[in-house]
Amino acid sequence: MNEKYIARSSAIAARMLGDEMMVMSALDSTLFTLNETAAALWNAADGATPLRELVERSICEGFEVDPATAYRDASELVDELVSQGILHVSDRPIAPEETT
Repeated sequence: MNEKYIARSSAIAARMLGDEMMVMSALDSTLFTLNETAAALWNAADGATPLRELVERSICEGFEVDPATAYRDASELVDELVSQGILHVSDRPIAPEETT
């Protein structure tokens, strides 16, 4: 199975408001609201750690969810955020200069 690595785009602005993360695309000013679980994944997206490990550390340990369900849901969220241009995904670690 191929690993997935995720990193935040540098073309965004983000801020925590309570338990939610507000993310705005600098490309078209689209605003996204991430719930507490999605915000935990967002904050962990370092480009160097495999998605499966991020899910185990950031979601499974902090929320009561089994690893398989958490990974499936996280993969769907990643696909949506990638399609919006606010996350990058790769099958290898992502260097910071690749997030522009």
